[in-house]
Amino acid sequence: MKHKVAIIGLGGMGTWHLNNYGELGDILEVAGIWDIKESRREYARTRNVHVYQSLEDLLADATIEVVLIATPNDCHRPLAIQAMRAGKNVICEKPVTLSSADLAEMIRVSEETGRFLTVHQNRRWDRDFQMVKEVMAGGQLGPIFRFESRVQGAHGIPGDWRQEPEKGGGMVLDWGVHLLDQAALLYPEAKIRSVYATLTNITNTKVDDGFTCDLLLDNGVHVVIDVGTSNFITLPRWIVLGRDGTLRIDNWGLEGDMICAHGKDDKDVVPVITAAGLTKTMAPRREDTIKSYPLPDPWPDVKDYYRNVMAHLEGKEDLLITLPQVARVMRLMEAVFESAKLGQVVPFED
Repeated sequence: MKHKVAIIGLGGMGTWHLNNYGELGDILEVAGIWDIKESRREYARTRNVHVYQSLEDLLADATIEVVLIATPNDCHRPLAIQAMRAGKNVICEKPVTLSSADLAEMIRVSEETGRFLTVHQNRRWDRDFQMVKEVMAGGQLGPIFRFESRVQGAHGIPGDWRQEPEKGGGMVLDWGVHLLDQAALLYPEAKIRSVYATLTNITNTKVDDGFTCDLLLDNGVHVVIDVGTSNFITLPRWIVLGRDGTLRIDNWGLEGDMICAHGKDDKDVVPVITAAGLTKTMAPRREDTIKSYPLPDPWPDVKDYYRNVMAHLEGKEDLLITLPQVARVMRLMEAVFESAKLGQVVPFED
């Protein structure tokens, strides 16, 4: 069964969706697109994609079941509400909107119209995230006490709407929405007790061009989220610390290592001699007491996201990206901004 989907906004992400849809012809069909830029409408025509005469023309097409919104962040709320009131289900690019209050309005309209609203959290299907999930579930590291998740570049913020605060620019809304969503999914039952965050404005004074936040979970796990756009030496994408081992994933190329305790107790530590003295505490373990393990090799398919949405249309599956999950991440991003503004730890969940 094929479902008709229309795309509003054919920029970078809208085009990415269009390309993915081309590989899902057995379950969906692109009814057409609308973009306020003539250049993007002309590009769609070169792809033999139908171009609607206007947004109103698109929403008036009774054959469309789902509208995908891939516009700048500030446009998500009004477009989603307009689409749901026109009888369309909505897939919204992340972040779903700019505030919890806006999201609450979108949820009310979804309930009033009976149309579903979901968000494209595509990085749940990243291989590095799936590797971390698999290792943490496998237990090789022993009880986890800390993990760090970071993305870093050296080009500043792209020179488009992402530099404009009124359009929802900045790295908290751009990358924080992904990393906070991933962190919350690693311990879905744990409450986040507190948030402490700092923002950077190295290359941009209008919006944050990086941030770091510390989350303390009620199970004792300490989470560090770090996003930077002026980092010329990139730190590992993931570090996971457990009682019995450590996982490191360096980059999206999935280079890294997993080292775990092995064999005899490591009692006869050879001190490290430094220029100013010696240390046993920070000396490495003997080679016979550790073992390197291969990293898992998952191959998730991000197109499963679309398959889930289409199956939900047919009443066969629940949505993978739920509104309570989306609302929690929105509140987390607001807590990041609040903590950075106040310069102090803020409580999050009781």
